Amino acid sequence: FITDIYTRKEQEAALAESRNQLEQHAQELEGKVKERTKELEHLNLGLKSQIRERKLAEAALKESLEEVKKAETEILKALDKEKELNELKSRFISMASHEFRTPLTTILSSADLIGRYTDEESQEKRIKHINRIRNAVQNLTNILNDFLSLEKLESGAISLKLVEFSLKEVYHEIMEGIELTAKPGQQIKTSLAPDLNLIITDQHLLKNICLNLLSNAIKYSPENTTIEFEVSEPEDSLLQIRVKDEGIGIPEKEQSNLFQRFYRAENATNIQGTGLGLNIVKRYLELLKGNITFSSKEGSGTEFIVNFPYRKP
Repeated sequence: FITDIYTRKEQEAALAESRNQLEQHAQELEGKVKERTKELEHLNLGLKSQIRERKLAEAALKESLEEVKKAETEILKALDKEKELNELKSRFISMASHEFRTPLTTILSSADLIGRYTDEESQEKRIKHINRIRNAVQNLTNILNDFLSLEKLESGAISLKLVEFSLKEVYHEIMEGIELTAKPGQQIKTSLAPDLNLIITDQHLLKNICLNLLSNAIKYSPENTTIEFEVSEPEDSLLQIRVKDEGIGIPEKEQSNLFQRFYRAENATNIQGTGLGLNIVKRYLELLKGNITFSSKEGSGTEFIVNFPYRKP
């Protein structure tokens, strides 16, 4: 019995020691787990910091790439603009060498012939050559005006100047100027809506649009034809200008290119001009927030219709 008691005590002691060892081992494991957890948390913080830094670096890189792309775009635009200006200069030199030569030759020859007509019987011949000189000078003036207008448009020097003025007075000024350039037998049939007089818009742009369209109608129409010029108000606060001729017309295949700079239809290459007029008219109308349409058939004439808003006083 005593032996059994000692044996049981030994067993309890062994069991208690085992428990102590297990508890100690468990505490050691718990300490290691805590230590490992701290290490993992530290690593996690480091990883998050690296990810954040990487995102910041990627954002900075993206921003830099966008700035580089923007700079490349600006450079390409500048190069395109320079290329366009060089092309414009080349076309001007090419066109000017041809278009200036003809009227200057006319002026020189007519001036020389006038000097030879000294008697009274030659007055008719003198008048003929004086008119030739006048027309040649007008052609040169038109060419220079086209290029000055284009240069101002390109540089942004032209802006809207809305003023109040008498449309009837400007209308008569336009007709007085354009009738002097009409070919023999050409009739300009005009119509101004009777209730249109004082208006508010850009007087300079309005006048130049009309002169350009009428000059083209005269230029591309033969002698003894009729040109219609009408100014009306089809809708409230909308001014309409209509110019119709009986000229050479525009080939259908070339009509889509009509408003391009320097563009001239194949049936107009032997007629003096810069190919800038309609481009300038279109850009004037963009400033006026208007539009231009046309209908044409080769050999049967052309009709242009311009619409843009205006105000009444």
